[in-house]
Amino acid sequence: MKKLTAEDMETKSTGLVAGNIECLKSIFPEAFTEGKIDFEVLKQLLGSSVDEREEKYGLNWHGKRRARQLALTPSTGTLRPCPEESVDWNMTQNLMIEGDNLEVLKLLRKSYAGEVKLIYIDPPYNTGKDFVYPDNFQDNVKNYLELTGQVGEGGRKLSSNTEASGRFHTDWLNMMYPRLQVARNLLHQDGAILVSIGDDELSNLLSAMNDVFGEENQIAIFVWKSRAKPTNAGDAKYRAQKVAEYVVAYGKKPGDQTLLNVISAKERSYPKQDEEGKYRTTTILTSNRGTFRRETMRFESGGYKPDDNYRWKAGKGVIDDLFARKRIEFNEDGTPLEKKYEQEETDPLYPVYTFMDPDLTGTAESGKTEINELLGNQHGVDTVKPVELIRYFVSTFANSSDLIVDFFAGTGTTGHAVAELNAEDGGSRRFILVQLPQVLDADNKDQRTSALFCDSIGKPRLFSEITKERVRRAAKKIKDENSMFAGDFGFRVFKLDSSNIRAWEPDRGDIPKTLQESVEHLKTDRSEADILFELLLKLGLDLTVPVEEKKIAGKAVQSIGAGTLFVCLSNKISSKEVEPLALGIVAWHKQLAPAGETSIVFRDSAFADDVAKTNLTAILQQHGLENVRSL
Repeated sequence: MKKLTAEDMETKSTGLVAGNIECLKSIFPEAFTEGKIDFEVLKQLLGSSVDEREEKYGLNWHGKRRARQLALTPSTGTLRPCPEESVDWNMTQNLMIEGDNLEVLKLLRKSYAGEVKLIYIDPPYNTGKDFVYPDNFQDNVKNYLELTGQVGEGGRKLSSNTEASGRFHTDWLNMMYPRLQVARNLLHQDGAILVSIGDDELSNLLSAMNDVFGEENQIAIFVWKSRAKPTNAGDAKYRAQKVAEYVVAYGKKPGDQTLLNVISAKERSYPKQDEEGKYRTTTILTSNRGTFRRETMRFESGGYKPDDNYRWKAGKGVIDDLFARKRIEFNEDGTPLEKKYEQEETDPLYPVYTFMDPDLTGTAESGKTEINELLGNQHGVDTVKPVELIRYFVSTFANSSDLIVDFFAGTGTTGHAVAELNAEDGGSRRFILVQLPQVLDADNKDQRTSALFCDSIGKPRLFSEITKERVRRAAKKIKDENSMFAGDFGFRVFKLDSSNIRAWEPDRGDIPKTLQESVEHLKTDRSEADILFELLLKLGLDLTVPVEEKKIAGKAVQSIGAGTLFVCLSNKISSKEVEPLALGIVAWHKQLAPAGETSIVFRDSAFADDVAKTNLTAILQQHGLENVRSL
């Protein structure tokens, strides 16, 4: 029975280096000698594709090499489950994770590599305010815990990135570059990543994206009219008014990728049926509030007129025609829905324009209105992307059952958009949201923020108080408005922390005490659930995989993934309990009959002695269960 230690690579997140080497080895085996790469041979095999010029085209900055190393370094942390902060823990497929997104992405890499269809991020714009994430080459997890006040003297302030520092663009690039590198590894071959950005770093972002994803994989630069009115209207005679932002889109698949290769017909479901065939329903109303108010679109048709908060999506001629052709039905709450029949939706492609219609994508003002309606006006958030913008991209780039990731989650707009879109078309899209527990530091913000959204010292904090609450309330609202849709409105909460496996950190002033403490291999302040989910990450299993528990010989044993993994983390296993425990696991394994190899993990310190551990291992191996480990 092999014991896993903090030094084993299996207890760390997967690194990109090993994967890159394996890819090279499969393509150019002759370039490897005794397990090492012979660069002279590799250059010969690549021929004229090798650029050996001293001066090369590309973006360079101080710290780029270190930023690349940060992406390649495995994480030594883990994600601790928080069922008490979650919604529908046992049923949901969605994840919300609190932590430094670079470390979280590294931890997710093994379980979700190649699984994500769409990544949308809205990173902090480079405006001279605090934004720098806690990257530390020596121990990023420890640094993150110190910066967020979870260890040490109550936290340290994130460093400022002002133009006066002389590293205005450099700091921003050093923050973004490793995150883009790790994110690329999560994308499906047909996946896409979309990054919202302003004017200040657009050119640098494009260069970094070309570096990480390849210039040939640029899909589009979308122009989003973010504001109906400029913020600096008083200076109109002196400067151009900024009312637009950008969304840069790149794909992962190499070659001659075009926009239409990515944006194609969606895998729609048609859950309803009548005499004309199978159909789905979509909303035919839209908001009539704020910047979208158009009273002329609140006409009566088919005996129905929208109330003051809503208007028709199309003109009177179109709506009258839909009623005449019986293409409108009413929900239980009286809301009209358009019927879309399977046989009529045959067009495989549809046009998407790089200049986006604000009627389809919303504005910053409408985004603020949306969050105010959910949380009230005392939430402490200044700017937020509108749900309509994220809905537009999710419906454009992802199918109805795909996984969407946002690792700069902010207030959780992406989770809100996914839930809303699922309810509209009956989809089963999943989301993973990652957000640093960031204190909002605007002037006097704490004075006008509801205590509901503040931490223990009275400051409004993203994720811990605002993000989760926004997604909870949005899900409840959508569920109430779509009572016939029995979809997933929950999420599992996890938080970044140091590994559950105790590292060797000797107290040189008291070595005997250190040796005594190291007898217990696992940290004593961690729960069985903490250890279990770290195992899932290390073994590359989905964090929402089903977990079943049984009592065998009086011990709690979990089966994960229908017998892919068995875990018994009991604190004590006596010699008498070894045989019934082992045979009970064997019987359960035969009942589940998993297709692949099964791993079995025990707590190393639980065994009465080495004889008990050896006997249990021998019994399991006699029945074909070879992969037995201890923690």
